[in-house]
Amino acid sequence: MAEKYIIRVTAGSNYDLDQHVVVPVNSHEPVKISSDLIDAELNVRVQNYHGLPRNSPNTSPYFSLEPHATNKDQYSLAIRFTPKKPSSGSRAASIDPSRPSSTSSPSQGPSSSQTSSLEDSDEDSDEEAGNGISGEDLQFGNDFDHPIRDRLPPGFSYAMNIVKWWIDPGLEGDAYADKPYLYGPALSSFNAVHAGPGEFDPEKGGLFFEEGGDEEGLRERDDIGAPETAKDRMKWALKPANKSRWVFRYDKPYCLDFFNPYLDFNEFSLRLPGFTLPIMKYWDGQSLRSKPKRSHTLRYVLRNRSSGDTYLVIVFTLYLKEDVNGDGSLKPAALEATNQDKEMAKESGRIEAGTEEVSKDEDYQEARKRFEKLDVKSDEDEGVD
Repeated sequence: MAEKYIIRVTAGSNYDLDQHVVVPVNSHEPVKISSDLIDAELNVRVQNYHGLPRNSPNTSPYFSLEPHATNKDQYSLAIRFTPKKPSSGSRAASIDPSRPSSTSSPSQGPSSSQTSSLEDSDEDSDEEAGNGISGEDLQFGNDFDHPIRDRLPPGFSYAMNIVKWWIDPGLEGDAYADKPYLYGPALSSFNAVHAGPGEFDPEKGGLFFEEGGDEEGLRERDDIGAPETAKDRMKWALKPANKSRWVFRYDKPYCLDFFNPYLDFNEFSLRLPGFTLPIMKYWDGQSLRSKPKRSHTLRYVLRNRSSGDTYLVIVFTLYLKEDVNGDGSLKPAALEATNQDKEMAKESGRIEAGTEEVSKDEDYQEARKRFEKLDVKSDEDEGVD
């Protein structure tokens, strides 16, 4: 079934696909995305990539470097971002079902002996919140606009237990909700966190980050007790008290890299220790045993748990090959499928009514111009099968 589809990656500051730009996968040139809440640069790398745009390299120098060569990593989402202080009244005033209380259970509040320390902690958190985004609030993960509970494959719960145990114990979510989600704290989800501008090197595939920070960032990490290594930092960040000490400060750059060897975009399968899930059969919650769906999306979101604000949305979309023109532009059937996805996002409340639309053709031509500057040859030009 996978051979019937071709993949395209887009990104934007919100859920509206009409506001997204096409990401030139495996190009060293990052895509730049800005909003009232964030300035961001993004590199997406996928090993053995055969998607859109047509002349995309099938790999990146990034995968030949350590630790990625040893890990046999299959993809990377590298993000350099600078948070902006939101204007008054711009933050969403909503209750997020993914945010449980970190100080008490739903049925039992804090004891009187704890009240004083909790109030002090809240005051500190409120003060820090004015300077940036709390480490408790910055989340990264996947979500959907419609229920998928009736489409989940046998063994899904087992697979999720493996993911939480082996990959990210900080994940929280509800795959059986009307709007399913699976989010984790950025501090425990990203494989590399760098407090500072990080490195840009075309020979390394563009944005390339290692755990740590610039001089100021290292000092701030040391002040709050954040470990030096990625593995220890991810474990450290599982404790709410530690996450609350970290603040992604406004007007300061931070770098995040999410990578692993488990999701194979060439075979469209999730390969976990002792378990392989053929996600192509269930991509976007749709079974493909009947007539093929014209598009399927997998969405990664960088968001704020408290406010519901969205900072960055990265979407992997599968289109039927018959719905894509020879130059990589979308035929009417593919555009209609994309519009249907947008309507579902509207119905779920993720897209506000009256959002200004941009031309998808202009969007695609901009991506083509990026590659023309790089003089990248296609597989056909190189004689690759």
